[in-house]
Amino acid sequence: MRKLLVFNSVTLDGFFTDKNGDMSWAHQDDAEWKAFVDENAKGEGELVFGRITYDLMVKFWPTPFAIESFPIVAERMNSAPKVVFSRTLDKAPWNNTKLVKGDIAAEVRKMKNSPGNDMVILGSGSIVSQLAQEGLIDEYQMAVNPVVLGKGRTMFDGVKDMLALKLTKSRTFTNGNVLLCYQPK
Repeated sequence: MRKLLVFNSVTLDGFFTDKNGDMSWAHQDDAEWKAFVDENAKGEGELVFGRITYDLMVKFWPTPFAIESFPIVAERMNSAPKVVFSRTLDKAPWNNTKLVKGDIAAEVRKMKNSPGNDMVILGSGSIVSQLAQEGLIDEYQMAVNPVVLGKGRTMFDGVKDMLALKLTKSRTFTNGNVLLCYQPK
């Protein structure tokens, strides 16, 4: 069975975007962090997005600026198989992207039971909260950034029941980021 992972940067106060949906606070120019991001980008997983995150990604990663500035990550983002869940999009023109308009949980169950590599959700807080409530997320990877925003969005907006998680791995970076990996108990 394929696994479904979440990878997101979060602030010390638990937000993955600021109140305007901006994530620029998470992008740091640090050699150790860049090496980690580049290595992570070499994974073989299928990328999973909600519409808002998809819109942000498709406007950035195929651009000459992204390709020049972040060549390893840009190559992976542009070539990887992708799924976008949306009720409003009519098409998903980004290379290797499948648009899914139906029931998110039902579709993810089908995806997990189909052959292929693991899947990773980037951003997409509404997707994370819906799938977390359904018990469909196998691992949460959160890069905690030493930043406090005061206001913003959490990945878990709308979660009604407690999610009990166990820490499976952690790593501290010289820039102050801490990677925390959790699995459901």
